[in-house]
Amino acid sequence: MEIKGIIKKISETVQISERFRKREFVVEYANNPDYPQPLQFEMVQDRCVLLDSFQEGQEVEVHFDLRGREWTSPQGQVRYFNTLQAWKLVAEQDAAKPPPPDNQSSKTSAPVPEEKPGWLVSDAADDLPF
Repeated sequence: MEIKGIIKKISETVQISERFRKREFVVEYANNPDYPQPLQFEMVQDRCVLLDSFQEGQEVEVHFDLRGREWTSPQGQVRYFNTLQAWKLVAEQDAAKPPPPDNQSSKTSAPVPEEKPGWLVSDAADDLPF
């Protein structure tokens, strides 16, 4: 799944255990501009460093997986939790880069003659290009 939005907050990396770390960030998702939604994502393990090259206020495209889990309390009450786990983050200007402007005007450039390779010009039936 992916969405586009503006980074609202980037947290520091948190070492949860000896072998697990995560980093959270919030993206303001404005599918309906009247009601923007702040969505919290997390990146885990070696993906935490991907956020280092981004800043708050930057427009991004977030690629993520929706994770869910069930937890039963000691009293027997069952609860459900959801997590948006990001695995790729692309700066929006990189995702939709326009082609570089053409410095030459089409009015001033001469048409390029169409050249054919020599093996296409030959009419011999047994003439192979290799």
